[in-house]
Amino acid sequence: MSNFANKKSPLQTKTLTILWRSLKYLKPYWQLTLGIYAAMLVLNVINLALPQFIRWIIDNGIYGNDLSLLGYAALGLLGMTATKGVIVYFQGGWTEIVSQHVAYDLRNAIQQKLNELPLSFHDQTQTGQILSRAMQDVERIRFLTGRAVLRILEGIVLMVGTAGVLVWMSPQLGLLIVLLLPVLIYRAYVFGSKFRPLSVNIQNQLGVLTTRIEQNLRGAEVVKGFAQENAEIERYIEENERWFGMSAEAAKLQAIHPPLLDMIANFGTMLILWYGGVLVFRGQLTLGELVAFTTYLAQLVQPIRLLGRIVPVLAIAASSGERIYEILDAEADIRDAVDAVEPEIIAGRVQFDKVSFGYDEDHMVIRDVSLKVEPGQVLALLGATGSGKSTIINLVSRFYDRTAGQIFIDDYDINRIPLRDLRKQIGIVLQDTRLFAGSIRQNIAFGKPEAEEAEIITAAQEAQAHDFIMEMPSGYDSLVGERGVTLSGGQKQRIAIARALITDPRILILDDATSSVDTQTEQLIQIALSRLMQDRTTFVIAHRLSTVRKADSILLLDKGRIAAQGTHQALLETSPQYAEIYRHQLRPHGTGSA
Repeated sequence: MSNFANKKSPLQTKTLTILWRSLKYLKPYWQLTLGIYAAMLVLNVINLALPQFIRWIIDNGIYGNDLSLLGYAALGLLGMTATKGVIVYFQGGWTEIVSQHVAYDLRNAIQQKLNELPLSFHDQTQTGQILSRAMQDVERIRFLTGRAVLRILEGIVLMVGTAGVLVWMSPQLGLLIVLLLPVLIYRAYVFGSKFRPLSVNIQNQLGVLTTRIEQNLRGAEVVKGFAQENAEIERYIEENERWFGMSAEAAKLQAIHPPLLDMIANFGTMLILWYGGVLVFRGQLTLGELVAFTTYLAQLVQPIRLLGRIVPVLAIAASSGERIYEILDAEADIRDAVDAVEPEIIAGRVQFDKVSFGYDEDHMVIRDVSLKVEPGQVLALLGATGSGKSTIINLVSRFYDRTAGQIFIDDYDINRIPLRDLRKQIGIVLQDTRLFAGSIRQNIAFGKPEAEEAEIITAAQEAQAHDFIMEMPSGYDSLVGERGVTLSGGQKQRIAIARALITDPRILILDDATSSVDTQTEQLIQIALSRLMQDRTTFVIAHRLSTVRKADSILLLDKGRIAAQGTHQALLETSPQYAEIYRHQLRPHGTGSA
């Protein structure tokens, strides 16, 4: 599980704090919410009036031998029942509409937040955890803000109203019942205090299961390629057993709680029937009043049982809210500066001035890097894995913020350029090309959704992609599948080049590794890249001799520091380290493809 999933949240205080925050999402829909709770009050008034109406019928109609009264009473009961049915109908519809609005707003807020958060957040967070929170946890908050809270308040109002009427009708009998309420409430509290932390663990474990499935789906080819199907099944079974154990414990708690409430409530019924019967025989209570009393007792037990079922929902919703608000409260440490200035025109000059970056002080990735790339120049980045090449290109795009030093584009400090304006000026084409499930047209126009058909076709032609696109069954409307699985590596890379071309960026970030494609495809990609790089400032992670030869400057990195900098010929003469790389890495690869 990620650090994010285990991190203690400031919201992990009291359940009421989380629940209150969730209920604030009802505010935009206060009119419908007011209607829902007004309907609830009317329903409770009818529920409190019904036993009194029944008492009046028994005492005056049956014992009074008034048949006409019984007829009118039956019509009255029918009218009250019909009224309840109409109110319940509208209340249910309004409740569902409001709760769905809350879910809609929450999911939008999560999506917006996920797009605002930096790559460091996504690097440390499991996708399955995010999916679980955005779907299941939001659904539980939806139920909380809809039917759960309504039923809780409805139960409380009915319980207090019923207890008050019982004491008013017969102080002796009423007090017997009222004395049972603290016992019932205490049982609900004990259950909730045990169930809530368990529900948090269950939901976190569900996120682990979701992550397992998601990773196996994405890595199906690797799993099968290494014949690890059984091992992956065993890992999933192990995590599933953990979830099952916690769920079984929760089911045990839920199985014990309702019968205890029923037992306490039935004890109250026994007291009513025994002592109430004695009062009827003494003439201190009418039969109608005793029937009303037992009816009220049933009404009193009903909300208590309801609360017994809702308490687990509250516990689960509180843990769901906690997990959701961990995302919504996560700090976006990369954001627009208060004094951000939108540049008028970007020429593409990039300068690093003693730039350092590290995830913490003990793990610095690059140190004191200074470089300057003029508009239209190509800077090749060379070095071993972990030397800092990817870090430099991530800093140019502000996927991460430098720890020390300054980075300029033209004469603007990169931190003072609005992120949206900065990234609109940068095109990225890496070897691990990410395409989205959708059509080829949508993928090419991803950075410029308003692009016209002619622009999309021109970009595809310049990227050497138009011909293979037209050979596909639906042309530009052909679906590429999730992550572009229906396309070859070379085809995906050319789509990515077209995607970068259509935005007409001033700065390019490229990875020229083409070892996984055939010679003909590599030539097409190199033609497309040459077109893309024309008159644009380019940072390219170099793997090929032809790339370093064409570069205006080569930056050789070693353990996060600049080991050498210059042209290919100059470095061959002045840098033994570069000469070694040339002899053992670039030259053998380059002779066949340069």
